[in-house]
Amino acid sequence: MSRVKVVGAGLAGCEAAWQLAERGVSVELIEMKPRKRTPAHAADTFAELVCSNSLRSDELSNAVGLLKEEMRRLHGLIIECADKTRVPAGGALAVDRVGFSQMITDRIRSHPFITVTEGEVTEIPEGRVIIATGPLTSDALAEKLRLLSPEEGEPLSFFDAAAPIVTFESVDMEKAFFASRYGKGTADYINCPMTKEEYVSFVRELVSAEEAPVHGFEDGGVFEGCMPVEVMARRGEDTLRYGPLKPVGLSDPKTGKEPYAVVQLRKDDAAGTLYNIVGFQTHLRFGEQKRVFSMIPGLGNAEFVRYGVMHRNTYLNSPKMLDRYYRLRKDPRVSFAGQMTGVEGYVESAASGMLVGIETAREINGLPPVDFPAETAIGALALYVSGGSVGDFQPMNINFGIISPLGYKVKGKRNKNAEISARSLAIIDGMGDI
Repeated sequence: MSRVKVVGAGLAGCEAAWQLAERGVSVELIEMKPRKRTPAHAADTFAELVCSNSLRSDELSNAVGLLKEEMRRLHGLIIECADKTRVPAGGALAVDRVGFSQMITDRIRSHPFITVTEGEVTEIPEGRVIIATGPLTSDALAEKLRLLSPEEGEPLSFFDAAAPIVTFESVDMEKAFFASRYGKGTADYINCPMTKEEYVSFVRELVSAEEAPVHGFEDGGVFEGCMPVEVMARRGEDTLRYGPLKPVGLSDPKTGKEPYAVVQLRKDDAAGTLYNIVGFQTHLRFGEQKRVFSMIPGLGNAEFVRYGVMHRNTYLNSPKMLDRYYRLRKDPRVSFAGQMTGVEGYVESAASGMLVGIETAREINGLPPVDFPAETAIGALALYVSGGSVGDFQPMNINFGIISPLGYKVKGKRNKNAEISARSLAIIDGMGDI
């Protein structure tokens, strides 16, 4: 029986391993935890969510909502476990971080076609392999991947950051209030309103706060999709008010008015005992985080169970290196999945693992490839990453701009997106059992 090695038990690796195993392919899933961790890891379970517990919008008028629905219909492990461990978050799919990771770990470890091996991989394994080591790829393996790149284009890297988490009981609800923006959902967010004076003072301290040293990097590049809050603040006094602290659609019940700025907290576990500070990815020193973030109304006595941490993201020059199946063009026995391919986001990472697992299993089983088309979100993402980008390649979230247009006009953006989604899901449904 053919065996495929999958390196990395994150979202992409677990999904790839599951899709292979469900199609009768024997899998060795190699994960370096618990023997070795990165600074961003806190648990020994698989598919650990680092940056946020939200898998973003669940609406089909949103591209990531479409991608999740495609994955549901393709029987994805990650989305199934997310649905079963979801916590209230308005129109978004957010999960109980611990329960989500534990459920995936249990499902993977109990599958008869999956063997889990613990230990760090420092060389590209022999035989058929899927490398899904993610944005936290170890330096030793990253160096080997650099040698695979054509020309001088070594794997690119950027910084990513995780937001702090506080206990609910330590939030002063006399100063904060529950609400969802525009009244959407069931008032799932804790909102900490700020006056202009409070906001200006907070920004002043934030921009001057001391950052933690970042080891192993040669520059301070920041990826725009997950920018540290202190970096945003340095771009101008009002940057945060038009970003993660925007007050639009929120009304303070104590004043009946829209605050000058609002810090939002989102439930991080099903029990509602933990909340993460939305948009507050950071790499300030822990002491500085405590000092500055305690200035936020309602968080004066907040108990931080996890401070924000900074880590490196590594991704390939995929348009030059990978094909539509995420296979290495010059050595097709090697495939990649997850954020290291240049897909950005939890859902996108899992989707890439799904595609790789499905297509690899079909090849091993002597079946023709599915060739997910650009009319589907899962196909469009793979086609973009493998050559659809223009200019300097940057990580990409799924969006309707990379999905094939309808070819006819539809009035209204939401209506147009809904029709694109309907077309995509009809294609997925028409594929039958793949």
